[in-house]
Amino acid sequence: MKKDTELAAEVIHESKHQLQGVINTLTEEVGRVILGKREQVRLALCCLLAEGHLLIEDIPGIGKTTLAKVLAEILGMEFRRIQCTSDMLPGDILGVSVFEQTAGTFRFHPGPIFTHVLLTDEINRSTPKTQSALLEAMEERQVTLEGETRPLPRPFFVIATQNPLELAGTFPLPESQLDRFLLRIELGYPDRSSEHDLLRGGGTSRELAQIKPMLTPEKVIHFQQMAAGVHVSDTLVEYIQNILDFTRTSSLFHMGLSPRGGLFLLRAARSWALISGRDFVVPEDVQKILPYVAGHRLRKADGQGEMVRDELMALLLSVPVPT
Repeated sequence: MKKDTELAAEVIHESKHQLQGVINTLTEEVGRVILGKREQVRLALCCLLAEGHLLIEDIPGIGKTTLAKVLAEILGMEFRRIQCTSDMLPGDILGVSVFEQTAGTFRFHPGPIFTHVLLTDEINRSTPKTQSALLEAMEERQVTLEGETRPLPRPFFVIATQNPLELAGTFPLPESQLDRFLLRIELGYPDRSSEHDLLRGGGTSRELAQIKPMLTPEKVIHFQQMAAGVHVSDTLVEYIQNILDFTRTSSLFHMGLSPRGGLFLLRAARSWALISGRDFVVPEDVQKILPYVAGHRLRKADGQGEMVRDELMALLLSVPVPT
């Protein structure tokens, strides 16, 4: 008769094997719509399993909204979309209470934020006041309105798209808002072969309509719990601390990574290790995920914008890798 520890190990192994199959299938299905962006899809799934929120930044027409829509559809969870504009108010996101004469009382009408997957399209076209309405929801998974706290559904995943700030009609996200996003990714132009297929196919509408849900909220929560349980050695924790210390003491940066940035880096590394087929974190997981976690949190010391990915990767060379 098997011991409890042996049975538990078998369950973990089976769940990990099942997750690998799910991740591969999800990546292939999304890849039918978003051509040539396999790595970005895996990063988005990594963000979901780490219980974070995703910021997709790039120029218009590159596929940001399409990626968000296909991810939401394939996850099998309730989905709502907000098209951000400069005249949007916080109540348009959170909800409002309306007086009903027949009942003689106020009734709360939930806003689109009460969902599993919320797409905030072109988030930096909304004003800072409206952007700040998302802060509590993204951090604490709840909304406080009119003195009452209302929990949000679980899981809760915000996918925001953003245009570069040099484009007209955009408002820069405050640092407190940027810090709520676990990962920020860019899509970039498609490679020539993928763009050829896109042009020959006439767009992505037909493929998007064929996408079917493959997960359930309960299954997503199960995989998130698995990611949270991925083993991290003390040596790896010290490695992450050394990276944090370097950003805080180096003359390259205006301000270093915060403890929350370190926690997010650890969570993302756990998730990346899991979707890579391991139940333990290695230095390569931290190195892989660092530019996407730190890129929107670090500023150059001269105040001339963010660090580019090559500069962030050079940062790694200055921090000894544990052996």
